[in-house]
Parts: sequence; structure tokens; C-alpha cells
Amino acid sequence: MAHSEREHAAMGRALELALNGPVGVNPQVGAVLLAPDGATLAEGWHRGAGTAHAEVDAISKLASGAARGATAVVTLEPCNHAGRTGPCSEALIAAGVSRVVYAVPDPNPESAGGAHRLRAAGVEVHAGVRADDGLALLDSWLTVARLGRPHVTVKWAQSLDGRAAAADGTSQWITGPAARADVHRRRADAHAILVGTGTVIADDPALTAREDDGSLRLWQPAPVVIGERETPVDAAVRRHPRQPVFYRTHDLAAVLADLRERGAHRVFVEGGPTLASAFLRAGLADDLLVYIAPVLLGGDRLALGDIGVPSIGDAHRLAVSAIERLGDDLLIVARPRPAVPAAGRAEASEPAAASESSSERGA
Repeated sequence: MAHSEREHAAMGRALELALNGPVGVNPQVGAVLLAPDGATLAEGWHRGAGTAHAEVDAISKLASGAARGATAVVTLEPCNHAGRTGPCSEALIAAGVSRVVYAVPDPNPESAGGAHRLRAAGVEVHAGVRADDGLALLDSWLTVARLGRPHVTVKWAQSLDGRAAAADGTSQWITGPAARADVHRRRADAHAILVGTGTVIADDPALTAREDDGSLRLWQPAPVVIGERETPVDAAVRRHPRQPVFYRTHDLAAVLADLRERGAHRVFVEGGPTLASAFLRAGLADDLLVYIAPVLLGGDRLALGDIGVPSIGDAHRLAVSAIERLGDDLLIVARPRPAVPAAGRAEASEPAAASESSSERGA
């Protein structure tokens, strides 16, 4: 049968409960157990890796046998995997639950299959209740599950002629206050903000997310510095509200893997031309935020350096998802298009004009 109004309401409560859990390697999950008459028997949520999953947390609050004939309302399909905890599907079966309602199927092949196991045991299962809300709750975790790493947004600001700084290296401020305020809002949506040691030494950024009045936002992304040079002891990043993380490596995949283990699902790369180019060259950029100011700087302080494009056929093709006006500046939001095999590329009608100079370098 279709889900009831009471189950729909219970799913709303389960979504609220899920938010009590930490953002990390494991998903935020909430669960509500309903008696046959629709009354709430128990509630639970997942408190982090190695702790009881939401369903088991709810069951543990009841006396033995009290869940028999109950309906379990869960934000994510019950797992069917034995890791540091046992399979939730087996716990529900053992508790005598007769019906399970969930919002989002588990995309992880190692833990999926709970619905199938429950049905095989005679439990009635209904999927997709408040699925849009469940997907919104799990958006960043689902992205990490799909990518196998955090979602990466690469941001830079540039002049109209593609420069990140003037000839003397100064870059504050290329863009105006509206664009800078937009950056702070987007920083606050990230779990970590990444820069290179070159940017720390040259610009001494605080890497904080601020309100329009300059005060600190309640949520602050973790500051991350990548590079083999030492960060100065008096650097502003060392006074960040959160403990900075330093990686003395150029292995970006390893950095992302460690950040994932630390619970970062969304990272914001704001580290200047060298770091931005490295992420693009490695194919690790999922979204690009390019702030363009109507100024001309000239010179060789380019917004990007080498990104692995030896010829026009190897260009990084982008799909533009938004263009916004921010005061006098423009923001272009884009993401890489899937690579097209060489055999499938259309031949250009004319050869591309050669560049006047090949001596390009990043800041």
C-alpha cells in the first residue's frame, strides 16, 4: 500500500533527527518507529562512524519485543552490510518490524540491498517517501559516494584580460564588494577552504567566511594549506577559529582522500593560479566559479597556468550553468563537460590562430 499521512509526517521527523548526526564519512540518518496505531514508539539517529545506526538506535530504546509489528520510517535505505556495526536489515527483522518506509536508496554497493533482504524476510517495504527532502539532506554525502572524494569547487577572480594580479603582484582587490560578499557566502557552504603556501605567503588570507558587515559567520570552513613551504608563524590563517590543516605535499588526490576521512564533503579551492591550475590539470574540479572584473591589467600574471592543454583539441570544454551580475563584476559558474574521444571530435574548419607569445606563467 502507499504510505500513510502518519508515515509522511514521521519521515519529516526522521529528517529532523538526522541533522543531529555529524557530517562525515557516514551519512546523516534519522529513524522513527511507529506502532500499528500510528503512535511513535521510539526515535533514533546515527551519531557517527562506529556508533549504532539510526534504526538500531531507535530499537535500543525499546524493551525486547516492543517493536514487533512496528513500522520503521528511515531517511536512508537500511544497510545490508556488516562493518563496525551489524546490518540494519537484520536488526529490523530480528526486532519483528513488519513494515519499512524509507526516502532514499543506498547508492553504496557495499551496504545496499537492505530493501531486498527485508522483502525476502516478509517485511513490507515502501521506498521514495519524501525522496526530494531525503536527497536534499544527503546531497553532499551522495556526491562523495558517487565521486569517491569530496566535491571540489575551484574559484578565482580575474581581470577582463585574464590576469589574477598586476605586474607587481598586487591583487587586492580586482573585484568589487558585491563579488567579495558572494565569495564569503559560498565559503560558508563549504567544509574546507584550500589555498597553496604561495598564496598564504603573498596575500596572508584569513580564510574565514564573513557576513556583509565583516563579522564572522557562525559556520566556518576548515582552513587547509597545501605546499612544501613553511607557513609563517604569524600568518593570519593560524588565527582562524578552526585549527588549520597543513599538507606538505603536491598529491591532491591524497589530500582529498584525507579530507574525506575528516568529514569534508565540499571543498572550496581558492589558492591562486598555481593551485587552481593543479586541480584542473588533475581533473579534480567539479565546479568553477570565475569572477570577472571590468579592468585591464596586462602582463603575465595569468589567472591560470599550465592545465595540460598542448593544443586546441585538448581544451577543457565547460558547460556554463549560470552567469550573474554582481555590481560591476560578472560571475560565471561552469563545470567541465565529459571528455570527448579524439575520434569523435569535429574537425575545425580553420586552424586556430597561433598565440603571439608562448611565455605564459601563473602568479
